[in-house]
Amino acid sequence: MSETTPESAPLEAEQPSPATPPSLARDIVALMKPGILAMCLFTAGGAIALAASLPGRVESPFPWPRVLWGLLGTAASVGAANALNQWIERDGDRLMRRTRERPLPAGRMHPAFALVFGVALGVASLVLLALEVNAMSTALAAFAILSYVLVYTPLKRRSTQALAVGAVPGAIPPLLGWAIATGRIEAPGIALFLILFVWQLPHFIAISIYRRRDYEDAGIHVVPNIRGLEAAKNQSLAYSLALVSVSLLLVPLRVAGFTYFAAVGVLGAWFFVLSMQGFEPGADQRWARRFFFASLVYMPALTLALLIDRVLR
Repeated sequence: MSETTPESAPLEAEQPSPATPPSLARDIVALMKPGILAMCLFTAGGAIALAASLPGRVESPFPWPRVLWGLLGTAASVGAANALNQWIERDGDRLMRRTRERPLPAGRMHPAFALVFGVALGVASLVLLALEVNAMSTALAAFAILSYVLVYTPLKRRSTQALAVGAVPGAIPPLLGWAIATGRIEAPGIALFLILFVWQLPHFIAISIYRRRDYEDAGIHVVPNIRGLEAAKNQSLAYSLALVSVSLLLVPLRVAGFTYFAAVGVLGAWFFVLSMQGFEPGADQRWARRFFFASLVYMPALTLALLIDRVLR
């Protein structure tokens, strides 16, 4: 997410050619990282739906205007954090195959435009949440933006601990969704936060294994490059077990029942077996890609199981 400025970076990348309005619009969308944005809205919306399904958590009639404003504010805050992250990382992104075609490293967008856009969008998101939603959601969004941009982004080049640090703002959306719906931080919202927090750890380790050369070229400190593949696989195994444990927290909180419990068992066993396969001889790149895509299946499947469980109860 952020890189240093190499002296060898091409000077012409800082002098972008004019873009036509349609291409500029596409680049603005790309600047906000639409994949991450969609995932954040999905988890925030899931938390809102869960809160609404629990008696006494959300007032009646359901506050649709507040929720819609809240989701818009969430999208704006995530987009702002991603835009500012790309502004900081524009030089290092030129060194990575998967990021060199982003608007800034490719030279299609002026860095000053990205900076102003990110700051303006971030301020607008907080003003919107403060005026139309509630103070708790505003505070959570502000914390997520600042910690992602000012703490996680520079730490990526200094320590592998950036993995855990970055997972904190990354796990804020379900807690933010809960606050949008209820105006409070409560145990179910915290459990959702913990599930997403732990899920990100094996998810990103898998990425860092099969993209390890990219991260090495960009000077980003990831576990497989700094501590070795064996350490990365051991951490993936430990995080897979921890993910099952935190996923089960919703059961004793009486937010989920047997259907969800059974789904966690099946998904957890499948995810654990996949993590164990990483220790087979020669299991590096191809295993990491399988494990990464499995992590992408895990979270939506868990969310679907929770929704089905709520409907059946």
